[in-house]
This record gives sequence, C-alpha cells and structure tokens, in this order.
Amino acid sequence: MLSALLLAHSAQAAVVGRTVPATALTESRVAGQPEWLAYLARSKALMATDKATFFAEKPNGPAPVPTAYSAPAKTMPLSRDPAWYASAEARHVADVIVSFQTPAGGWSKSSPRDAGLRRPGQFYLLGRTPTPGDSNWGWVGTFDNDATTTEMAFLARVAAQAPGAEGDAYRKSFLRGLDYVFNAQFPTGGWPQVYPLMGGYHDAITYNDDAIGSITRLLADVARGQGDYAFVPPALRERARQAEARAIECILATQVRVEGRPTVWGQQHDPLTLAPVGARNYEPASLASAESAGMLVYLMSIESPSPQVVAAIEAGAAWFKASALRDKAWQRSAEGSALVDKPGAPPLWARYYSLSTGLPIFGDRDLSIHDDVSEISVERRNGYSWFNTGSQRALDEYRTWSARSKP
Repeated sequence: MLSALLLAHSAQAAVVGRTVPATALTESRVAGQPEWLAYLARSKALMATDKATFFAEKPNGPAPVPTAYSAPAKTMPLSRDPAWYASAEARHVADVIVSFQTPAGGWSKSSPRDAGLRRPGQFYLLGRTPTPGDSNWGWVGTFDNDATTTEMAFLARVAAQAPGAEGDAYRKSFLRGLDYVFNAQFPTGGWPQVYPLMGGYHDAITYNDDAIGSITRLLADVARGQGDYAFVPPALRERARQAEARAIECILATQVRVEGRPTVWGQQHDPLTLAPVGARNYEPASLASAESAGMLVYLMSIESPSPQVVAAIEAGAAWFKASALRDKAWQRSAEGSALVDKPGAPPLWARYYSLSTGLPIFGDRDLSIHDDVSEISVERRNGYSWFNTGSQRALDEYRTWSARSKP
C-alpha cells in the first residue's frame, strides 16, 4: 500500500516544505519555571567549570592532540571475556578513560581510548585546542555516538575485576559519570545530545543514534545493582531507577500522534513542548524509523511493563508494519543513489516520514524538503542513509515479545 502511494507521489515530485531549525533552550523560553531555570543555571555553572579547569592547566610543552577517529566499540569493547578486563591492556584503556573525563563528569566522542593518557593542556575533544576567547565550546561532554555511556560501562566492567583499592579510581570515575547523567536529565525526563548545553538542536531531547536508549539501558543496569554495577550504593541505585522511570514517561509522552493515533518518535524533540524538531539542514522534523526501532526494542526490554508501555509498543509495531516499503531497494551509486524496484527484497524503511502525510520525506542542505529522494542533490543522496532495513529488528523483537507476553 505504502509503495503504491510512494509511486503516485513520485510521479508528481515536489518540494513539500522547509526544515525549521530547532530552538535552543534559553532563560527566556523557561521564564517563570523554577525547575527549568535551575537546570539552565546548573548547565552554565558546569560549563564555566569545564572551561576554567582546562584553561588553568599548564602543559609542559605542546600538548599532544589525537588525530585518529575511533568508534567507541573499537577501543572500549564490552563483549570480551570477563578475565580480559583484569588485563593490563584493559586497565590502560580504563586509565585513559579516567584521564579524559571532563570536570562536569562526561566524555567527548569519537576519540580513541587506547592511546596515551591525557596530558595537562590537551583538549578533551578530538582534533581541537580552543583558546580563552574561543566561543565554540561544544561536544566536550556528550551522549552522541555512544559517548559517556560506553566509557561508563567499560569502567564498571574493569572495576568488577578490581574489587580492591586498585579499582577505586574506576569506581569513582563511574560515579562522577552517573552524577553527570543525573545532572543532564531534563525536568521532562529526556536528555540533550550535548551537556553542558551548547545551543541549537543539540539542546533537544535526542533519540538520534540511540542516545536516550543507551542512557536508559545503563540506568536500568545500575538500578538492578547486579554484576558490574553491584558496587553502586543503594541510594544511587534508587536515583537511577527514578531517572529511568522519568525517561519512560518522556518516551511515552513524545510518541507522536497523527490524527489521534499513536505512531512512533522523531529523531529529536523539543524539551519543553515535546514536539518533533529539525536538526541539521537536511534533517526535518518527522517520524524517524531507525531511532523509533531503537525505542521499541528498549520498551520491550522493560520487565513488567505498564499498560501504557504495552500500548506504546503495540502502536509502534503497527506503524512499522504499515510503513514498510515492499519490493524496493536502495541502490548506491557514485552518479546518484536511487530507490529501485526489486521484487522479493527485504522490507525497507525510509529514514524520515512526514508528520502530516505519513509518506517518506527527504531533506537537502538548502533546507528544502522533498517527497522524492531523486530530487535532492547528489551529494546528499550519496552522503546520508535515507533508507534502512535495520528497522526490521523491531518487528523481529516484537514477535518474540508478543509471544512471551500474551497467553
């Protein structure tokens, strides 16, 4: 059904809108709301401390700057045999992690954690060394690209293999990271992409790249207080449980309703209104398939889910079934990637779906939004993941969850 509608719309391709950038979280937006004003004051104070601490450092000679990008999973693996986390190699990675923790308690992203320890004057973020007058102070602490949550999980794993005093530094760093997570949580229950806040869409509730999913899963593990997280004090376990509960409320509240019917989630949502918002020029406010698949998988992992959570799962699964493109494939090409007919191909989902029509939409760098992917620039067509088959994981998990949950 959706494939037929898509074909009809493609025959009359059009610019269907323009991406509206997200609004930063500011004092003027939260005037008269003490809880929000306190949140912003805390964010500003932590950023000021981050800056002051860094600029007060006196490096001995030029500080080294890491030059190689690295995905967290490569230098902070979480799937090794437990004994490996007691090795000198794992301890070195943990030491590097501790050395790069910001004063606020978080970590930057995309930086290797298996190289040298951070030296005084070396910036927390890959490839940058700001000056005191530099206004571009961002990504210093973030949940993007699995940052912060991966560092914390790795520290907990190493600490579990160092139960004595030799593991105290790792446990202390983990607990500082946990405090960072608590500080960063919005009063409405979600988390920004970057904290302390840096403005723009980075201030939005961020489902992109499974940021909130990774935080909530970590909090659930901490709340259980088992295995790697048995060292966390009971009071902090309870705080983690409460933070996860507030996050679930936020996830349920941000599930988008179209004509009164619950569907899925946006890539990011305004922290105050909870409505989906745009991010980069080519990322419009929309329903986001990959991020929503991650949210459904997380909700299905909740033990003893409430009726509200069950209803959200059922609605999300129904949306994925109805929104799949059949007998289509995304064919990559240097001349211009394209959506092509391919009978028998696995179900395919567009990255973004219109909040009004429910049909796939595609953004370009000039802020224009199109209903036909072939109408956007070749550079954006080839440089972004406009379609995915990975959302099938949500339906696969749903089948298992449904069989387990229903008599």
